[in-house]
Amino acid sequence: MRRLLEMRALMICMSVSLLIAAVGCTKPSEPPQGQAPPEKSEVQGVPANPGSPSSTPQTQPLASRPAPVVPKPAPVTVAEGTAVAVRTVQTLSTKTAENGTKFEATLREPLIAGSYVVAPKGARAFGVVSNSDDGGRVKGRASITVQLTSLEVDGREVDITTSSVTHVAKGTKKEDAVKVGVASGIGAAIGAIAGGGKGAAIGAGAGAGAGTGVVLATKGDPAVIPSEAPLTFKLRAPLTVTRN
Repeated sequence: MRRLLEMRALMICMSVSLLIAAVGCTKPSEPPQGQAPPEKSEVQGVPANPGSPSSTPQTQPLASRPAPVVPKPAPVTVAEGTAVAVRTVQTLSTKTAENGTKFEATLREPLIAGSYVVAPKGARAFGVVSNSDDGGRVKGRASITVQLTSLEVDGREVDITTSSVTHVAKGTKKEDAVKVGVASGIGAAIGAIAGGGKGAAIGAGAGAGAGTGVVLATKGDPAVIPSEAPLTFKLRAPLTVTRN
């Protein structure tokens, strides 16, 4: 009986020893005295010390994005046949202007394509004398022909093609008739003094011939387009420009 009790006591002691040993294995190791405990290790990607530079999460560079595409303004077109109304800046005359002489004008009305103002009122226009004819001594009245070649649009000069405008000098038939009549009268008076009625007839004919010679030897008035003259041309080809 005594032996049995001793064996039980021994078994209890051994069980207690094993339990103490198991508890000792699971307890975390204590740092040596005077030494700070180590920092906790990163768990699931979280740094132990978020404030340290090495642990600051790095920002990944964003993928380069293409610049937004800004749509270009659609061009507008002024149709062929559209009227271009201008006012001349300087005087043009067959006395001084030759073929190729340039001139300047300004728009009397804005040039519009739909609802878009291509060139406002007052915009500068440029043209050329395409034909300057002083009429000569036989051909008749003088004439001058002009047309536009370009237009100022948004500060730049744009070529255009337009119809032409012609100004003709005033007729001088009445003045010519007066000249011939005066010459005939003078000739008739001289003939009458020299030889009576027959002489008067001869003198009148001679005077008329002399008067006609004076008319043929004298040029007519020049053709003139004065400054500030209103002229209207028409586009001979469409004018296409880009919106601002």
